[in-house]
Amino acid sequence: MTSHSDILIVGAGPAGLSFAAEMAGSGLSVTLIEKSPLDILQNPPYDGREIALTHVSKAIMQRLGMWQRIAEHEIYPLRDAKVLNGQSSYQLHFPQPTKARGEPADCLGYLISNHNIRKAAYDTVAGLDNVQILCGTGVQNVHTTPEEARVVLENGETLSASLLLAADSRFSQTRRQLGIGCDMHDYSRTMFVCRMKHSLSNQHTAYECFHYGRTIALLPLEAHLTNTVITVDSDQADALRALSPEALAASVEKQLGKRLGEMELVSDVHAYPLVGMIAQRCYATRSALIGDAAVGMHPVTAHGFNLGLASADTLAKLVLEAARQGKNIAAPALLSQYDTKHMLHAKPLYHGTNMLLKLFTDETPPAKLLRGMVLRVSNNLPPLKKLITRQLTG
Repeated sequence: MTSHSDILIVGAGPAGLSFAAEMAGSGLSVTLIEKSPLDILQNPPYDGREIALTHVSKAIMQRLGMWQRIAEHEIYPLRDAKVLNGQSSYQLHFPQPTKARGEPADCLGYLISNHNIRKAAYDTVAGLDNVQILCGTGVQNVHTTPEEARVVLENGETLSASLLLAADSRFSQTRRQLGIGCDMHDYSRTMFVCRMKHSLSNQHTAYECFHYGRTIALLPLEAHLTNTVITVDSDQADALRALSPEALAASVEKQLGKRLGEMELVSDVHAYPLVGMIAQRCYATRSALIGDAAVGMHPVTAHGFNLGLASADTLAKLVLEAARQGKNIAAPALLSQYDTKHMLHAKPLYHGTNMLLKLFTDETPPAKLLRGMVLRVSNNLPPLKKLITRQLTG
């Protein structure tokens, strides 16, 4: 016997859960399929990642009831952002923005630990009557026709729906089975993330330090606690992984020129290979891609989660409007409209990020010269700087 829902979502990460939360009170039945066990969804473990959220993302999360579930002391304001290049002391500075009347805005954005976002998203959805979450089983096969979408689980159960969403990561097997290709970019670099305490205040300022040989990003949490992101070529990953906590902290302290004073590692170190991906399109017959299944960003511009949340929000609004009008929630025209809207925003961000990375990881003499010029031009052209700030803040 086949169990039917209006919407099936493969993947109960933040994007999948956010879309499900958008369906509250809609009358549409939603089933989420997640391979992880229930206890992981209920209490996600700390994974080292701090997510930079724009004001737009905050507004979406507040409307869905997710933001209010995160403890206030776990939400860290990002006041300023600075970019450093090589050995130069010159800084591209994005200060705290101003409101229309010239008053200081609260901040550029917010930093929240990934596991806290995931827990808030799950807790929001867990209380919805129209949402069912199936945990501990993966998807064996998906198939769509003009009439319905059908999913066969690894436990042999068959599910059907009017609309199928893939939200199962940038390596999505659902996307592959739907016949949607993608352009994948292996950056051949590994990112190490951890928390470090330090003797000098970070002034709630984020730093992106494109030093030669190794990039360090500093994401301010408390005044003397910073999420430290170290990115190296993957052939250097084992050497960094082998460092003792004291040696790792000392190497970061030295590379930063004691900008934050004495440093101490105070968390586990988590490593992630860096791979970017953009789907050739975001929809197929009775199906669509959201979150990282649609676009998987390099973290340097801190827009991955924001883009994923935006994709869920964009599609949800179209689906809800169709449902209100009694129309087909998986109509080709609706899904094509979603694809156009999301890719109009996602493609410039994705390709622009890759161009930025190509330039700021190229250490040939002409590239080094151009890198310095780009920072100075960006710093001294107010319209360009304003445009970049708007991208940062959403």
